[in-house]
Amino acid sequence: MNIKALLDDDRGVSPVIGVILMVAITVILAAVIGTFVLGLGSNVGNNAPSATFNWDYSGGDSGGDLTVTHQGGDAIENSTIDITSDPATAAQDNITYSVSGDQWTAGDSATIGFTEEPNSAQVIWQSSGGSSSILADWEYQG
Repeated sequence: MNIKALLDDDRGVSPVIGVILMVAITVILAAVIGTFVLGLGSNVGNNAPSATFNWDYSGGDSGGDLTVTHQGGDAIENSTIDITSDPATAAQDNITYSVSGDQWTAGDSATIGFTEEPNSAQVIWQSSGGSSSILADWEYQG
C-alpha cells in the first residue's frame, strides 16, 4: 500500500463539504420560514415597555380612590396605555390623569374613583401591531 498516494488523494473531500453545506442551508431556510409561518416574525419590534408602577388605595369596602403612579423605567406613549378595573363601571368615567406631555414618565399618575367595593385594576399596554401586555396589576385586599 502506497501511503503517500493515500495522503495525496482528496477526491472524497469535495462531496462531503457539499453535503454539509446543503444541510446547513436547508436548516437555516427551515428556521427562517418556520419563524414567519408561526407568526413570530411579526412580533419583532413590538416588545412591551419595562416600567414599575406603585398602587395606592385610599378608601374602603364602599369605594374610594386608587392611584397608580409610574415609578420608573421606560417612558410610555399615552395613546398605548389603557387602565381597566373591576368593576369596570366604576372606572369608566372616574379616571383622572396627571400626566405631563404625551408620555407617561416617572412621577406621572392616574386616579380611579370607585363608587363601590373594588376588586382589581390593571395597566395595559397596546402595541401598534395589535398585541397587548399587562404592565401592572392590583387586587383589593380589603
